[in-house]
Formats: sequence, structure tokens, C-alpha cells
Amino acid sequence: MRRICAKMAPMLRIALVTGASSGIGAATARRLSRDGFHVILVARREDRLAQLAGELVGATALPADLVADDTPARVCDAVRAQHGRLDLLVNNAGAGWRGRFAEGGYAGVKRHMDLNFAAPVRLTEALLPLLRASAPSAIVNVASVAGRIARPNSGAYSASKFALIGFSDALALEERAHGVHVGLVLPGFVATEGFPQRELVDRVFTRWIVSTPDKVADAIADAAAGKAERYVPRAYAAIPALRVLAPRLVARASGGKAFTPTTAGDAAAE
Repeated sequence: MRRICAKMAPMLRIALVTGASSGIGAATARRLSRDGFHVILVARREDRLAQLAGELVGATALPADLVADDTPARVCDAVRAQHGRLDLLVNNAGAGWRGRFAEGGYAGVKRHMDLNFAAPVRLTEALLPLLRASAPSAIVNVASVAGRIARPNSGAYSASKFALIGFSDALALEERAHGVHVGLVLPGFVATEGFPQRELVDRVFTRWIVSTPDKVADAIADAAAGKAERYVPRAYAAIPALRVLAPRLVARASGGKAFTPTTAGDAAAE
């Protein structure tokens, strides 16, 4: 009698993406879905999540306010109950509100830190045991070039991204032995719903520095696959070196009007 051996189906990979209701988060969810991940979509806007989940194969929506006290535990419980594993965590959700420190004070700093730093740290803490148990796995934190160099009117935003970068660098070293890779993505100016970047796009001199959510999603996929750090566009990787080699030049350029748009709207928390 002929023996028929059925091939074992590959294990379904589970990815969780925050800020998935629009922009970079939605583009990342689409990219990961094409790569074969089952994507858990996390954001506040339930209607947007439901629409995106309907477009993707096997995706599920998990509406949540990331700054709420109970969100990390609730998200962890849902992932554990529904899937029992987590292969990739993408901490993408974030926002920026312009303003000088003398005007916004500590309240403005706290508003940024709560969403852009504390929220991904708290979610990572809740999901880390599951990521370790699912190793090899990965965490990708979406920071910003603004986490390497600050500009006027966005110091609080930069502070939150500087903090996220420092946390990510240390976490990468700590979790390597546990099979959890930690990657970092640093976008520059990206045209999204919250940041249309019309001033930069309309100028020939600055148009080249504006990227797209799809390109950032590709960088996130690279980081998830093992890349330690990715700038978007790639040319932005020269900025940290220039900051050391020519600090006055960089300070003059970053403080100029060409790189400090005035009409782009504040980003809504994705």
C-alpha cells in the first residue's frame, strides 16, 4: 500500500502593529500581510481598523487607547487567548504637536512622552514574555530622525523619540540572548494624513527628503528580518555623523525655515 505523507503546514506568524488605522501603520499592516503574517491591528479608531481588517487576509482588529492604564494587559490577554504566540511587535503609534517649550511647558513634554515613549515601553513589557516564548521573534520600534537631531517648535517630540531610541538600543543588547531581535526605524519627513508635508513637497529643493508610508513599511519589514537600524530615506543616515563633524552647520540648517514647515497640521495620535 502506498503511504501518503502529508506536508506539515508552516506555522502561522503573528504580528501586532500599533497605530494601524492610517499612514505608516496601515501600510505596514498591508506589507506584513503580503509577507504571510496574520496581523493584529491596534489603534483607537475602530471603524478604520475594521475596514482595514476586511481588506487583509486573516487580520483582526483590536481597538485600544495605548495610553490607557489597562491597555497593555488587555492587549496581551487578547493575543495570548487568540493566538498563544507573537512573532513580531511593531511599536509604530505616535503623534507630534508643535510648540516651543516656553509655551507648552512640561505638559507638552508629558503629552508626547505618554504616547511616543511610555506607551511602547508599557506594551513591550506586557508582550515580552510572549515574544521570548515565541523566539526567534522581533520588536521594531518606529522612532524618528528627530530622535537624533532636534528642531525648533518640536523639542518635546524629539525628546520622546530620543528616549525611544535609547530604550531600543539597550533592549536590543538585553534581549539578544533570548532570541528577540530589536530593530529601529527612523523616518524623516513622511507624507501622511497627520503630516501632509505640502510645504516640503511643493519646493524642488526639499521635495526629495519627503518619503512615503510604503517606503517606511519596507524599512520596518527589513528591521523585522534582522536589520538593526534603518533610516527613511536612506540618505538621512548621514545626519548623525554630520551632527558630530559639523554641529554648527547642522544646527543652522535644522533651525532654518526650509526644514521647519509652518502649515502642516499637527499629527493626530494614530
